[in-house]
Amino acid sequence: MRLAPANAIAPYGAMSIVRMTPGSPADLLIGHLGQAVGALDDHTALYRRLADGIREAIAQGVIAPGSALPGERELAQRLSLSRVTIRSAIELLVSERVLVRRHGARTSVARSVVKPLSSLNGFSEDMRARGFEPGGIWLRRCVAVATPAEAMALGLSPGQEVCRLMRLRTADGVPLAIERVAVPSIFLPSPDLVTDSLYAVLDRLGFMPQRALQRIRAGSASAEDAAHLDIDHGAPLLLMERRCALEDGRIVEFTESRYRGDSYDFIVETSRTA
Repeated sequence: MRLAPANAIAPYGAMSIVRMTPGSPADLLIGHLGQAVGALDDHTALYRRLADGIREAIAQGVIAPGSALPGERELAQRLSLSRVTIRSAIELLVSERVLVRRHGARTSVARSVVKPLSSLNGFSEDMRARGFEPGGIWLRRCVAVATPAEAMALGLSPGQEVCRLMRLRTADGVPLAIERVAVPSIFLPSPDLVTDSLYAVLDRLGFMPQRALQRIRAGSASAEDAAHLDIDHGAPLLLMERRCALEDGRIVEFTESRYRGDSYDFIVETSRTA
């Protein structure tokens, strides 16, 4: 009898036998998936068993968010499955936003950030609260006369100036959103004051936002969005507009953010009124 190599799956009737030895994260994942697809279950399609195995591996920390899966060919060979089965499982999980597939790159586990809409926090605060390291790449920052849209949103008179801040926001180095912010110059005299958290600067200057009105809608990535966010042209986005006010009602911030649809979820808690 010829034994299968360690960490491989050998056909055995209708089942597969997994022989595991300590190894790389890919070896641990293959072993976990081998057990999932080798389970006796005549009622569940094989690709669904594989998809369930991948979900369980993510939930149990066998493979971390942002990590790449082994390629289809490697999975097919080591699990003794057809590439059609592998592809069907992956496509199912991509459609559920559990996995992310990008052109020219391996399929990876989605990095999902969940943001409750009931809290008024800046991007940096949100990321640190969820265990991510926030970051940003400046795309543009300047002082300019407010556009008609900015003037209307901020309650400014024609000709008043704003600080414009545009940057790519990241979590653990992964691009999540493109953020465009306008703050009246009476509250933020120079965009150079902002190196990391806008809210930390506004708090230091005595203009910390106290409440906000937010509007969220669906959108799709332009060519520029796709290039910055490392997604496909036309990929789904979550678009959010936010106007933040001080305690006295003056509008201190107008932000337009374009979030990757595969990595950001907004949640709202509701209750029944009497």
